[in-house]
Amino acid sequence: MSSEVIYEPIEEFGLSKKNVSRTLFSKIGIIGCGLVGQNIARVASFYGIEVAFIEVSEDKIHDANKNIEKVLDERIEHWGITSGEKRAIMSRIKGSLDYQDLKDCDFVIEAIRAVDRGGKIRERKEIFQRIEEVVDKECIIATNSTTIIITELSSDLIHRDRCVSLHFFVSSQEARIVEVVRSLYTSEESYQKVCQFVKMINRKMVHVQESAGLVSIRIFVVWLNEACEILMEGISNVEDIDQTMKIGFGMRMGPFEVADKMGLDKVVRWMDNIYNEFGDIHYKPNPYLRRLVRAKHLGLESGEGFYKYDENGKRIVQESQI
Repeated sequence: MSSEVIYEPIEEFGLSKKNVSRTLFSKIGIIGCGLVGQNIARVASFYGIEVAFIEVSEDKIHDANKNIEKVLDERIEHWGITSGEKRAIMSRIKGSLDYQDLKDCDFVIEAIRAVDRGGKIRERKEIFQRIEEVVDKECIIATNSTTIIITELSSDLIHRDRCVSLHFFVSSQEARIVEVVRSLYTSEESYQKVCQFVKMINRKMVHVQESAGLVSIRIFVVWLNEACEILMEGISNVEDIDQTMKIGFGMRMGPFEVADKMGLDKVVRWMDNIYNEFGDIHYKPNPYLRRLVRAKHLGLESGEGFYKYDENGKRIVQESQI
């Protein structure tokens, strides 16, 4: 009895079939690749996610890639990753000037820096609308803002149910936590997708109700204001106040160190926004903090804030500190 040869089309098993399901969050987009955007891009890429970030100039794209590489090189020096892993991470990150490069993203995060509250809201709303014009209706759109309400930002969109707010911490590479906020419009499906994304990048998620400053920034700005008040009263100096909190309370960084890293102008904007929202004097920026910002002493980025830094971002130790 002869056996019948059965031929099956190879297309049934090909990986290039058009109807093969695509992995959720295989590609994300980031608008603005400053310190926050760079952190998000680096973390997402480390976990195998392709990243497209949008900047306003080629110089900004170059600077973002350079800074991401610098952080990865430091990780290599401390045996955190290998050179091969660095190359793989960088190969997944692409900078662009064109919003069309966000077209096939599953998730787009706005992470820009802006000057004033009114301008910030208008600019972010325009960015949300530009994103919506190019992405699929299933794509999640988020802001990394901590002091602007996501319901307000998403109110002019067609598909408002896919918008959320989330806050990545950049004060420390070990800060494996993300605050997530749903708007009045956010659907349960969209919210659960964001929860899945946070798990994919190995971060702990904190559920937060809509509130200017969320949990982290509301606590931090009061902490910093009190530290500035102690400094102005002459009770102690910058270094000793930070050391008290680090050694005495087991914190990795003191209030002034954290503020310098975040950018003092950004911190003052946070305070102004939260103060305008709640009217509580505890949130009003301390005069010493405003004085530093007026002098363009903005922290690590400008080379001087509460501390002074060299061109490589290393703190310059004053003689009085030795």
